[in-house]
Amino acid sequence: MSATGLEVFDKTLQETNLWLKALESEIGGEDRHRAYVILRSTLHALRDRLGPRAAAQFGAQLPMLLRGVFYEGWRPSDTPIKDRHAEAFLAHVRAGLPAGMKLNTGEAVRAVLAVIWQKVDPGEVSKMAKLMPAELREFWPRVAVE
Repeated sequence: MSATGLEVFDKTLQETNLWLKALESEIGGEDRHRAYVILRSTLHALRDRLGPRAAAQFGAQLPMLLRGVFYEGWRPSDTPIKDRHAEAFLAHVRAGLPAGMKLNTGEAVRAVLAVIWQKVDPGEVSKMAKLMPAELREFWPRVAVE
């Protein structure tokens, strides 16, 4: 018997858990909630930095549950945000995290982007990474921007 009774929901729960487990491994810990809030905040900052077309292309590659997280609260008419510098992008990520969360935001972003590199079509990830200004490309795995 499936967990939800619907194969499509069971599949997206399983895929999302694999993403969270991979992120837990990247950030060094076993805290699913922490991995989730880091992933969510980074996905939102990435989404807002991309234009609507690129965001939609990327979102289509995510598991259904993460796609919902990605689009949560999105206002396409307000994007793209022109974070050209790393600190502005990291501030955007920090704004989506719980107050007082102890975290090296740069390392957390690198971990999320490494998981994206592992889980999403590399060609699509490379295209998206290359849309970023130079300072933001530094967070992607090197292979994504070569």
